Amino acid sequence: MRTAADLASPIPAGPAGHRPKRRPGLLTLRSTEGSSVKHPDNDNNDNNERDLFARLEADLAADSGGDVVDLGKARTARASAGTDPTAPDSGSAGSSDPAPDSAAAVTPDASGGVKPTRADSPDFSGPGYLERIKAAKRIPVVPVWLTSRSEAADAAKWVGGHIWHTVWFHAFRSPLYVGRLTARTPAGMARALSRVMRWTVDAEGEPLRQAEARRENSEVYLKLSRQRDRRVRLRVGITLISGLGMLGASLFLAFGASPLTQAIAAALAIGTFGVLGAPADAPISSRAVVKTEVQKLTSDMVVKAMASIGIGQIASAVAKGRDGITFVAPITREGPGWRADIDLPLGVTVADIADRRARLASALRRPLGCVWPDADPTEHEGRLVLWVGDRDLSKTGIVKWGLASAKRHDVFQRIPFGIDPRGRAQLVPLIQHNVLIGSLPGQGKTASVRVLACGAALDPSAELWLHENKGTGDLDPLEGVSHRFVSGIDDESIKYAADSLKLLRAEVMRRAAAMKALPRDLCPDKRITRQIADKRSLKLWPLLAVFDECQNLFAHPEYGKQAGEDAEFVIKLGRALGVALVLATQRPDKDSLPTGISGNVSIRFCLRVAGQVENDMILGTSAYKNGIRATQFRPEIDAGNGYLAGASTLPTVVRTAYLDTAATEAIAKRAFALRTAAGTLSGHALGEEAQRAAGPSYDLLADIAAVVPVTEERVWNERIAARLIELRPEVYGGWKGETVTAAVKPFGIRTRDIAGTTDDGTRTTRRGITRADLTTAITERDGNRGAA
Repeated sequence: MRTAADLASPIPAGPAGHRPKRRPGLLTLRSTEGSSVKHPDNDNNDNNERDLFARLEADLAADSGGDVVDLGKARTARASAGTDPTAPDSGSAGSSDPAPDSAAAVTPDASGGVKPTRADSPDFSGPGYLERIKAAKRIPVVPVWLTSRSEAADAAKWVGGHIWHTVWFHAFRSPLYVGRLTARTPAGMARALSRVMRWTVDAEGEPLRQAEARRENSEVYLKLSRQRDRRVRLRVGITLISGLGMLGASLFLAFGASPLTQAIAAALAIGTFGVLGAPADAPISSRAVVKTEVQKLTSDMVVKAMASIGIGQIASAVAKGRDGITFVAPITREGPGWRADIDLPLGVTVADIADRRARLASALRRPLGCVWPDADPTEHEGRLVLWVGDRDLSKTGIVKWGLASAKRHDVFQRIPFGIDPRGRAQLVPLIQHNVLIGSLPGQGKTASVRVLACGAALDPSAELWLHENKGTGDLDPLEGVSHRFVSGIDDESIKYAADSLKLLRAEVMRRAAAMKALPRDLCPDKRITRQIADKRSLKLWPLLAVFDECQNLFAHPEYGKQAGEDAEFVIKLGRALGVALVLATQRPDKDSLPTGISGNVSIRFCLRVAGQVENDMILGTSAYKNGIRATQFRPEIDAGNGYLAGASTLPTVVRTAYLDTAATEAIAKRAFALRTAAGTLSGHALGEEAQRAAGPSYDLLADIAAVVPVTEERVWNERIAARLIELRPEVYGGWKGETVTAAVKPFGIRTRDIAGTTDDGTRTTRRGITRADLTTAITERDGNRGAA
């Protein structure tokens, strides 16, 4: 007989190992006598079904004496083995192994069958306690703003200013306060006398006595009356004695005291009775500062706001009663605002939140300039740092430049540029960097350029090449300290700027050769340092070249293409050689801003732009997609606000410092005095001609032609270097063959392998040039000058 366990077991395989298919809808009922009843889905049973039932009946007949199995115990045993006895087979009928679930892998066992192996092993539960402690983020003991000298100084200065304003405000209004006190003194005296009389007659207990009289509670009323009589007798005596004393004191002060004592007594009386006589809604003093009350940011506010900005994962979780987001740290005060560190749901990024910044600001009931969602560079892509300020960044007012009152500055240090929404100072490095600034007209682009130029001007060792191709004179105050300077939009001014880039390219090549010749111990990293720049004989001082409205240069039909190539060359090689470019444009497209330039600058500052293309041209490819969008800034309202990328780990919103013409002129005067004292004024600042000021005081091609005779058709570069050193040792000292190769390359002269004889008569092949290539380069250069 088949047992209950047999009935629950899978169908056995046939004689040839064939497992019959189980068909849905076929129900088999078994009785204790071995009979079976079938209920097919339809009346047409095929041969396979008859064979199946025949095998089942034969199996039931062959089985006898089976034990009854407890199904509960069987299910428990199978569940403890990692299977579900109630789950249907997902494999072929007759399989004795349960189907593995989604969290298990199937592996063969010793008998040739399969058994499920859990993919998530219970033996490993993640990093241990020590690893979690090591990875934990420690909250600073000292507030962040106190660790910054500038921020702490600003806070102390603000507190001192606040106290001084309050004291001066009330001191100025002190006569008004005295008049108010005097006018209110009679009312104060009457109010004081009234209070004394009410206390004397125990007026405060009268309502209680009247209440007991209305209740006709005679016993309690009599007790209260007797108590009142005792109090009144005592208080009347005290009042009479005190009144006589006050009368005597008043007579003494009126007729016997000195004027000083009388004045002090009158002041005390007026002050005391004036305060007592002041109405509750009309205080004596006025408010010196009206505080702006800002609602504290709470987790409930953030959860509701995040659920309303259109992100499905968050909205659905909140609708089910959950938060949808996780706060990884308490909401804390940071600067003039609140900071919330949030883990977003799986699959949601910070860029998704930044895309809905306007909705988030609306949900938080804050101005758009107060809400700044940022990513955390030390965490995953779903970690959101939400900062909500007390005040709109655009209402911060004019930001004072950090070097406005400084006597001098080291350009190898970062230049103060502005502040972020948290009020923290943002600095921009110039050495080993190039800067690209872009925006629509009127958004503060030229003001940003002026800040960087003034920072470099305060370093007397820095050489300034300023090109303002707008013609409005925004950089005119710095003309007196510039090595090269032009202001204009005409063709002559554009050509001047193009010539500067050509000369910069040659200057980069000269510096590269000079750097290569320096000893390893003096320049181990092959980069310009403060120590190297201070050695004036090396001529490797910092050089800052500014090209404002550079689209007028790069889009010029005659000079634009070559200027773009020269700028790209300088950007790629000049940063390690102390040459930095600052390019500013109001039309960031591929025609007016070559991609070779926009793709190689390391620091970018983008104020308000019109669309995604312009945004990515300035801030880099995919910046708009990643939520870094300068299109969100409002016209005029957010003038001076922009995204600064490359100066810090993450792009940061910065409100730039502002220098008007008067402040710029004051800085230029200090810069001129510094350069005069250091003897570093040169070029345009000394009234020299443009060509002499811009380039070296020698003509490289002419010097090579002078040391290479007409009869010498081919010459090695190392021999040219030796002859140049002999010709001008102060200029070509330390040059080698490789230096000549790099120096002639900008002029289109190609070096090649040239066979020759050494001084000892050995025949060999070395790199050199031909006299024909040199003559062609000189002819083309002179021809271009004549055409210009």
